[in-house]
Amino acid sequence: MTHEVDPKLLEILVCPLTHKPLRYDAEKQELVSEQAKLAFPIRDGIPVMLIDEARDLEDEDFKK
Repeated sequence: MTHEVDPKLLEILVCPLTHKPLRYDAEKQELVSEQAKLAFPIRDGIPVMLIDEARDLEDEDFKK
């Protein structure tokens, strides 16, 4: 079951590491920081903006 994230919330959230805007990936239920190469999970419609909880996107580049 996917939960929708409040669009107003998405407008104000930024990456906690770079303070840059995030891209919402509805399919994976993540907020992606292109600059930090991190994807922050969204659980039950709530973004988890902890760096320790983020998925490292560079790890995926090495697996391909």
